[in-house]
Amino acid sequence: MASLSPSFFFLIFLLLLNTSNIASSTLPKFPAILVLGDSTVDTGNNNFISTPFKANHYPYGQEFPNHNPTGRFSDGRLVPDLLASGLGIKELVPPFLDPLLSDEELSTGVSFASAGSGFDDLTTLASRVIPLSQQLNYFKKYVKKLHRVVGEEEAKKIVSGALVLISAGTNDFLFNFYDLPTRRLQFDVTGYQDFLLQKFQDLIKELFDLGCHNFMVAGVPPFGCVPFQITAKFKNTSARTCIEEENKDAGGYNSKLTGIVKQLQESCRGSKIVYVNIYDPVMDMINQPQKYGFVETKKGCCGSGLVEVGPLCNRLTPPCANASEYLFWDTIHPGEVAYKHVTHHILDHMHMHFFQSTTTTSPPDNVN
Repeated sequence: MASLSPSFFFLIFLLLLNTSNIASSTLPKFPAILVLGDSTVDTGNNNFISTPFKANHYPYGQEFPNHNPTGRFSDGRLVPDLLASGLGIKELVPPFLDPLLSDEELSTGVSFASAGSGFDDLTTLASRVIPLSQQLNYFKKYVKKLHRVVGEEEAKKIVSGALVLISAGTNDFLFNFYDLPTRRLQFDVTGYQDFLLQKFQDLIKELFDLGCHNFMVAGVPPFGCVPFQITAKFKNTSARTCIEEENKDAGGYNSKLTGIVKQLQESCRGSKIVYVNIYDPVMDMINQPQKYGFVETKKGCCGSGLVEVGPLCNRLTPPCANASEYLFWDTIHPGEVAYKHVTHHILDHMHMHFFQSTTTTSPPDNVN
């Protein structure tokens, strides 16, 4: 048998090296991640404001490193954490209001999000959490602080290159239209969708004017399947099923949102605005739970799984034995396992969107 020449092994080495480089470059590179929205992306800002909507107590965070409750409304990490880790930015995204926030953490990104918030300022009136309009003000303070830390030119590069993640809208519908019908005195559901989407457009335009160029915008999930909503609408707790009318409204909102994203992509030249379809992945987990290892999708893991959320999810309402088998951690928020599936879905698709040139006015990309 003929011996293999050294050049053969050298070619194999080059092939393996090239394959490794391709694998490492399949995801876009961002210097920072900046997050605005609600409890799905709030990494602890509510800890530092006067509101009952907090998750800085047991049993929240039981799957978090050192089992610490951090203010995240889940048993572990949220999508911003998992996304930042998957993109190689950092392992965890800190809350902007943390007084111990380091300069290094500041320069690689923070979350401005607040649990219970929405695009509509009225949504936060009773809860005293931070609406998106105020989060934008915090963003402006962040930019000024970043200028002092790294200098004006470097700050501009960080903001311009950062991935800006926005996730909001669900609380506006649940707590300002369905459960507490404040806005229903003023709007039908179509009108309220348009009202929220105008707020969203204004937010994107302001962030763009502040120098942001890479946006990832999450649609709303099938909020008619949230355990809290099911409990609120059904007197018979054993007959638990999704509220189809509310899911239909969620789908209608998302459909309009994709059109708005297209318009914004055309008007915000040089930007990249990607719509993220959250609805279908979550609905797939509900319809095919066994595919994801879930055994319960209509109740939360905390306590009875019917009403426990925030302050009602506590030491007197211990969690289920195996949270990984539950889609929802409490009666509103998914657990870390579900968030991991959503994040994998995002990462699997985002490279094909952000690798494309941002200097064209092509239609928006959708992470479906």
